[in-house]
Amino acid sequence: MRTVNPATGEPGPELAASTPQQVSEAIARARSAQGAWAARPIAERIALLKKVRQAFLEQAEALVEVLGEETGRPAGESWLSEVVPNGDLFDWWLSAGARHLRRERVSLNPINFPKKVAFIEHLPRGVVTLITPWNLPVAIPLRTLVPALLAGNAVVFKPSEHAPRCGAFLARLFTEVLGEGLVECVQGEGDTGAALVEGEVDLVVFTGSVKTGKVVSAACATRLVPCSLELGGNDAAIVLADAQLERAAEGIAWGACFNAGQNCAAVERVYVERAIAEDFLAKLQAVFERLRPRDDVGPLTTDFQLETVERHLGEAREKGAIVRCGGARPEGPGRYHLPTLVVVESDDLSLMREETFGPVLAVRIVDTAEEAVRLADDSPYGLTASIWTADVYRGWALGKDLQVGVLTVNNHSFTGGVPSLPWSGPKETGGGITNSHLALEKLTRPRTVLLDRSKAARELWWYPYNDTLVEIAVALRDGALGKLGSMLKLPGLLGKRFR
Repeated sequence: MRTVNPATGEPGPELAASTPQQVSEAIARARSAQGAWAARPIAERIALLKKVRQAFLEQAEALVEVLGEETGRPAGESWLSEVVPNGDLFDWWLSAGARHLRRERVSLNPINFPKKVAFIEHLPRGVVTLITPWNLPVAIPLRTLVPALLAGNAVVFKPSEHAPRCGAFLARLFTEVLGEGLVECVQGEGDTGAALVEGEVDLVVFTGSVKTGKVVSAACATRLVPCSLELGGNDAAIVLADAQLERAAEGIAWGACFNAGQNCAAVERVYVERAIAEDFLAKLQAVFERLRPRDDVGPLTTDFQLETVERHLGEAREKGAIVRCGGARPEGPGRYHLPTLVVVESDDLSLMREETFGPVLAVRIVDTAEEAVRLADDSPYGLTASIWTADVYRGWALGKDLQVGVLTVNNHSFTGGVPSLPWSGPKETGGGITNSHLALEKLTRPRTVLLDRSKAARELWWYPYNDTLVEIAVALRDGALGKLGSMLKLPGLLGKRFR
């Protein structure tokens, strides 16, 4: 395996792809290490993961350098999306997040269940398979690695074949602190991922395309292995007539062009009310035109992604879309594409229906806010959406029926970097959850523990099924606890075995 720096075209160092046998061996090592790790008190796991956090931040400069070589991203963007937020991610999981792994006491009705105590425990799944993409090759893996390990799991991790060194870098940080086996890194393309999914694992966490996600889901279903899928989006922004247009233009331009648009929560569609459309478009175009390829907007990571951008733009032009700025590659080396603003009159375009995953933004003018909401929701995806308005409560109300996992008013997409907030979405976005305590619903399994201190010879619901039992059940149904108490005192009514 060899990557190519998308900013310069220079080849990177070679890495060996993992064989199927090596994948099986990695799973076995993870299985062997996981039991002892889960048996450690959570305070010990937290202490060790704090050391990983320290190593991560101390080696951030080297990581940013690898990110630049594999993804071509500007250093400032790498720091603010792949380093700084992940310090917060470690902090949240190792403090507030850890509390959600505590055993929970559950109250039981003392009449129905006398002298019984119940708890819910959160147990690790075991060995977790983690398959991640190239667009955020540090942030996306860490969203699973940190809570999975905190919960007592081991992880076998396959980074993207387009960012293998970033993945190896992360795995090394964990291994140097935690020891062998708890984070195993395997390298390769789709066949390596398939071997992982089909291996003896307990959970599959996958971030990637809808097409591959469906294959992963089907493979897991045949073996009854749970999976968590995050499959992208085609996010919409709605700009209302009362919006602060300068803020809307700045924020939407960032949402569209951050990471060269290679972000599952990138703004790809804008619906703007006609009354302010021209003013908004002028401000938005001015922001797009001042963005500098290489300094502000990085390259497309793969040839395939650059070809997708050009294909979607070509189709839009053929169908009458107006390109306000950009629309071509800049001069010089690398897989760069100019930030591109397009005005469209229909949603019957790949730009509006599919995930372009590039620095391209399509804008459609609408007559009403209600029309904008209807069109925004008419998408196979459901990751995030934003509404831009001076009245934040009106924006919230308009967005209440949008089928998305994240709704923001006067901002867009940044909540993926907030570890306490869930990142998820319905429809073809996949329904998986990262961030927040809700991610533990997949990374752990609940176990009920019931302790019975009763010394009675039998329970109310045990045999025999007689008329007395029916009378008691009717009293319970009707809430007649006083009547039931009197019944239980009647001599000989239940016999000693009821007492």
